[in-house]
Amino acid sequence: MKDVGPLPSLEGRMKRVLAGVDLTANAGEITVILGVNGAGKTTTLECAQGLQRRTAGVVRLLGEDPEKADAALRARVGIMLQEGGLPPAARPLALLAHVAGMYADPRPVGELAERLGIHEFASTTIRRLSGGQKQRVALAAALIGRPEVVFLDEPSAGLDPQSRQLVVDLIDELRRDGLGVILTTHLLDDAERLADVVHILDRGRVVTSGTVGEILARREGTRSRLTLRSRPGLDLAAAFADRAAEGVTVTEASAGHYTVDGELTPADLLAVAQWLHARDIMPHSLELGTANLQDVFLSIAAESAAEDEAARRDGRAA
Repeated sequence: MKDVGPLPSLEGRMKRVLAGVDLTANAGEITVILGVNGAGKTTTLECAQGLQRRTAGVVRLLGEDPEKADAALRARVGIMLQEGGLPPAARPLALLAHVAGMYADPRPVGELAERLGIHEFASTTIRRLSGGQKQRVALAAALIGRPEVVFLDEPSAGLDPQSRQLVVDLIDELRRDGLGVILTTHLLDDAERLADVVHILDRGRVVTSGTVGEILARREGTRSRLTLRSRPGLDLAAAFADRAAEGVTVTEASAGHYTVDGELTPADLLAVAQWLHARDIMPHSLELGTANLQDVFLSIAAESAAEDEAARRDGRAA
């Protein structure tokens, strides 16, 4: 998918929504598109699906222009919209059976419904389902036709932890089956676990792309992160007092959840172990790693917000 030009705003004026989106999603891979609200994720997916008319750029879906897609191309693509698009008066199994009837070789409705736990609420109309239950029905509808490519817009939104794990496992299975999976999500730990390739959008352009490891290395270099869970209120910074001048920081992000960031050494591990031993504290968990995808995402969002604020100040000054 190449640079997509201006798209019409709701007021009828021309507004450049996407500019600088250049990406490819491959079969047998999970491509994750991230960005804050308004970054252009859903618009990017809609252009790739042919649901949004572009005014410039090139988009190819399975080798064809999705805006000119015929029934044969549509049958090879599964789409799960962010809002679901489900008829409110329908019941889940009847709806899935109806959708299955549109395909030559659909997946068995009962098998897919069982996999996603839809039988638990099969007698309830769509309008009375919870957000997470609607998500599961929408995902089943996207997969029922055995697509080669599937677009998933926030597939884990509103799901309880058990249902979320079911969905994550199913998405991973789709990759193993050779499908091309393109998804957006605000759950960055899901993105980090699933993604083969990540593209982060900001204000309608791709600002960084690559595997999770490549993106982390590019943004964070050699910085390390120590995470520790214990009782709240510990003065853990005291264990690293001699390292503060070298950029080692300690934060208690939430009660009892501590992070130590910086270029850590084996001596730092010894220091924290001795500090805990001296106070007879056994942590619930202790893990050494690097900064994660959420850190990169938040850093990009903060940079974007700072640029916007600087532009507003310049505008007021003018």
